[in-house]
Amino acid sequence: MSTTVEKISSNKVKLSFDIDAAKFDEAMGKAYIKVRGQVAIPGFRKGHAPRKMIENMYGEGVFYDEAFELIFDEVYGPAIDENKLEVVDRPQVDIQQIGAGKNLQFTCEVFVKPDVTLGEYKGVEVKREHTLVTEDEVNAEIEKERNKQAAEVAVDDRPVAEGDTVNLDYSGSVDGVKFAGGTAENQTLKIGSHTFIPGFEEQMVGMNIGEEKDLNVTFPTEYHAKELAGKEAVFHVKVNGITETQLPALDDDFAKDISEFDTLEELKADIKGKLEHERTHAAEDAVENQLLDQLLEGFKAEVPDAMYNHRVDESVRDFDYRLQSQGLNLQTYMQYTGMDMDAFRAGFREQAEKQVKIRLALEKIASLENIAPSDEELEAEYAKYAEQYKMDVEKIKSLIPSAELSKDLAVGKAMEMIKETAVITEE
Repeated sequence: MSTTVEKISSNKVKLSFDIDAAKFDEAMGKAYIKVRGQVAIPGFRKGHAPRKMIENMYGEGVFYDEAFELIFDEVYGPAIDENKLEVVDRPQVDIQQIGAGKNLQFTCEVFVKPDVTLGEYKGVEVKREHTLVTEDEVNAEIEKERNKQAAEVAVDDRPVAEGDTVNLDYSGSVDGVKFAGGTAENQTLKIGSHTFIPGFEEQMVGMNIGEEKDLNVTFPTEYHAKELAGKEAVFHVKVNGITETQLPALDDDFAKDISEFDTLEELKADIKGKLEHERTHAAEDAVENQLLDQLLEGFKAEVPDAMYNHRVDESVRDFDYRLQSQGLNLQTYMQYTGMDMDAFRAGFREQAEKQVKIRLALEKIASLENIAPSDEELEAEYAKYAEQYKMDVEKIKSLIPSAELSKDLAVGKAMEMIKETAVITEE
């Protein structure tokens, strides 16, 4: 047997195979044994007809497909491994010669990971946002917690004030005629929320419980009910009740009620630490995104479309898994949204292209810089997976080839190298 490899382009190779006639004849014999049970020949029990008899009835080519598959499975994979080819799609097979007593000759054209060229990736200039957390920001978080613990308390000794919640009846009319949807009883309205027509809430300030009053307002010109847009209206309102929002006192007891801390200062320190942690991670993510964007600006490669499609496939599967965890499925989701599969997949395409290019770029850097994980790092990563999935380390190793995991770690280390050499300006 002989095999030759020819590079057709930066992302495609052609493998040519020439298999000895004796080896192909041997495969024909195996094919006969494998498929004879499926062939019925008059005068013979099924599976017992001689090979020659079957070939005479159906032609010699009756075993070609099966024999070829046996040969292909035996020679294609090893040829890929021997030539260290990273194929990204199924091969396109072309058989030049096949037959008993002849050498089997065929070619396989297959897409591989493309040649990649990059721009400058060391010393790249980027900006990092500050991670300073101010006292005002901490106090704002405290106020959020206070509002969660707020209570609505009835008020009967004063009129309506800004911030109160009012229970009211109202009846609206335009030119003395009531309009649809303009009358209601026992409605609640937060004064200052600006949820009613402009001017309505402001005119209620100062009203007492039981008081009735006519409010003069003008509907906005862009009002959703066109027959009312821009019209002047009168709303007769009656205040049924008033409540005010009372916040808990800002003291150590408040801190004990909402957290595991004994003092307000401890609570504030914890909030500040969490905000700083979040902001630091956000700033680092932003730096990494800037570096990757600049990396892609200098990226050049003829990426096979199959690589993008495979990444889209992964995104679709991930989305489907998330739906299933919520008791749904992809088919139901698409019925709800009115999308077809082509449109759904198209939504993942842009991100898939970016992810594939980033991966190829980082793999190229790892290769150029001879970046590879140590044996200790590889073992530590296997141990982390074992802990995460509650599985034996050896089982994890059987599921994740070391070459694949090593490449993943090398890509991560390549990203770390880019960040370490970057020129970062603090904002």
